[in-house]
Amino acid sequence: MSTAEVRVGVRPFAEVEEVFRRLEAEAAGPDQQTQFSRGALTGYLWALGRGGPAPITAQSVDEAPSLKDLTAEVDAATVQMKDSTQRTVPRDYIHGVRDALAWVCGHTDQRP
Repeated sequence: MSTAEVRVGVRPFAEVEEVFRRLEAEAAGPDQQTQFSRGALTGYLWALGRGGPAPITAQSVDEAPSLKDLTAEVDAATVQMKDSTQRTVPRDYIHGVRDALAWVCGHTDQRP
């Protein structure tokens, strides 16, 4: 399978890689990076198969996460955002992860 055919969620790999690089460049300065952008960057990295365990559930996958894995992580982030007793990291970070992965999954056309 060529790189052009590889998908991350429902998005082409190259598109997710480009969005990640653009956000990374925008958040490069110490005053530019926020908890939201850190969460979004972490979500994109994990979706691309480079981020270790899942950012919210800490589930391990041996390769890039499947659409099912990505969707489960979006759901877990949504639950943590609604229930502060479930949160172990800042809400804005979780929001960034959720928004990045929701875009990757095709739940929204708005990308962080």
